[in-house]
Amino acid sequence: MSSIAVRATSQEEASPAESLFLLIVDGERWVRDLCKEVAGSMGFKVYTAEDTRSALRQMEMQPVDVVLLDVRQSTQDGLDLLAKFKEMHPQTEVIMVSGQASIDSVVTAMKSGACDFIRKPFKGEELKVLLTRAAGRLRNSLEDRISREHLQTKPEYKGMLGLSPEMQKLYRIIAKVATSKHPVLVQGESGTGKETVARAIHADGPFRDRPFLLVDCASPAPGTLENELFGPMKAAVGLSKTKEAPYALASGGTVFFDEIGEMPLDIQGRLLRALQEREFHPQGSAKAIPVEVRIIASTSRDLEMAVQQGTFRRDLFFRLNVVGLRLPPLRERKEDIRALAEHFLERIGQTKQAQYSINPEAMKLLQLYDWPGNVRELENCLERAVAMSPGPVLQSADFPPHIRTVALRTIPPGKQARILPLAEMEKQAILDALQQLNGDKLMTARALGIGKTTLYRKLKEYGITHWVSAAPLPGPSMMK
Repeated sequence: MSSIAVRATSQEEASPAESLFLLIVDGERWVRDLCKEVAGSMGFKVYTAEDTRSALRQMEMQPVDVVLLDVRQSTQDGLDLLAKFKEMHPQTEVIMVSGQASIDSVVTAMKSGACDFIRKPFKGEELKVLLTRAAGRLRNSLEDRISREHLQTKPEYKGMLGLSPEMQKLYRIIAKVATSKHPVLVQGESGTGKETVARAIHADGPFRDRPFLLVDCASPAPGTLENELFGPMKAAVGLSKTKEAPYALASGGTVFFDEIGEMPLDIQGRLLRALQEREFHPQGSAKAIPVEVRIIASTSRDLEMAVQQGTFRRDLFFRLNVVGLRLPPLRERKEDIRALAEHFLERIGQTKQAQYSINPEAMKLLQLYDWPGNVRELENCLERAVAMSPGPVLQSADFPPHIRTVALRTIPPGKQARILPLAEMEKQAILDALQQLNGDKLMTARALGIGKTTLYRKLKEYGITHWVSAAPLPGPSMMK
């Protein structure tokens, strides 16, 4: 399986087709090959199917945004499949394809939910126009949904903050994938907000009214993770009968596996079987419990590397990575730091019943720092600064030393002072002192903390036997 990969590192606007899934359903190989070539060049993630059965299987396995569907006028397969697609995913754009299209068939297809129609044989450019139109409609629909969240006037989207191109791109992907039931793998460094993204997907998805179960896969206590997922049946309060196991409690909802890369291999195997069979056997029970959940997993590790090293199951990785999101680290979206800082200070101020702000110099430091701990580190740093500050306006001195010195570490290479050898620095210090003291060698020796004899010896090494006090700045060309 492939996955949507949010590579939020470019400042340029993404093409309308980027990260969209296209399913081509046609019995003719030349049609599938032509459509795949055209759509792939536009940025679509392309899948193909020869018949109705394989098309429905693809729809169950992968999210689908656009479908190119052969209407097959000799049977009702095409129109029946169109109705099925629209039932499964109402937002899917369906373009009907036929070599025997009549006006009646076109009207019927449009009434059934098709957005466009193309007649065989067709050229690549004709297809490109239709795909661009469909992708544009999908993108505009997503933009409308995000606008309804007041994103244009408030730098927040379902608990996530930021108006940088990277975050706006992430919002679009989240809005698109949330409406499906497909597994999502959220990858990002520690502190980038993976749990926030998982909750946003759940809140905007078909299971929003059902439970959201968070499973900490990095729990150090042995047996805790297995009990949390597949533990023994729990007795209901006040009843002698047993109740569902913890994993079953999320049935019909969302299970979020936090840091799934830390899950032991034996539990990985059991989880994979539960996902494939949509049921599991609780500990101490021979009865299988059916479970229908949406899976969202997160990791700060490179799971593909873990697969190669044998610490993570390849089949489970593919099962989880149907839709993959990469969260940008804070250093890749520094234009969001001001909004984040102001948001955190507002929240801290509400708790302390005070109003806090940051002076411009301190804000500049925050924007220069790379934040290896990402948003979580920024929040903790501001809480510390508020505790250290004597007043409501945070100053540079209120922040830790490693942040205060960041300005020195970020001086552009062309503006940094040249590193001089110690001998050269010593020589420059002696000559500068002589210049300031008008050539008085005794005063110069005292000011430098060296003996007069040492000073004469150094001057002799420099080839200086006579000092001209009127010289603007002595150097190697000093009179000998």
